Amino acid sequence: MSDAPIVPDAELLAAAKAAFANAYAPYSHFHVGAALRTPDGTLFGGANVENASYGLGRCAEQSAIQGMASSGGREFSQIVVYSESSPPASPCGACRQVLFEFSPEAQVTCVNHLGEVIEGQVKDFLPHGFRLEHAKG
Repeated sequence: MSDAPIVPDAELLAAAKAAFANAYAPYSHFHVGAALRTPDGTLFGGANVENASYGLGRCAEQSAIQGMASSGGREFSQIVVYSESSPPASPCGACRQVLFEFSPEAQVTCVNHLGEVIEGQVKDFLPHGFRLEHAKG
């Protein structure tokens, strides 16, 4: 592992910050933005969207995945998750499974306003994630 500072992809970081600005978080006041890139270079962003019925809220990572999947995408190569927490917010367990469903090998970069970074592949964040082939028995 290198001691060189990790620099997130500038285009994805900008898209994640733009999504962060659109987060709807009137209950937690915890804003998160995410942006992912598909193998063909298409970007999809998403923000967390809360709801008075808490279980109906969506995380930023899930919003980005839903945009990609709704547009016909079935895989992504990178995702940047932006927050203003220290350390940077990492995908929750449910988001880890959603990300794993589409791209266990994809690069995940979590970054905050201070430039702190956590990164790895989706499969590092969720070892032994559940796959469709597990359900087919």
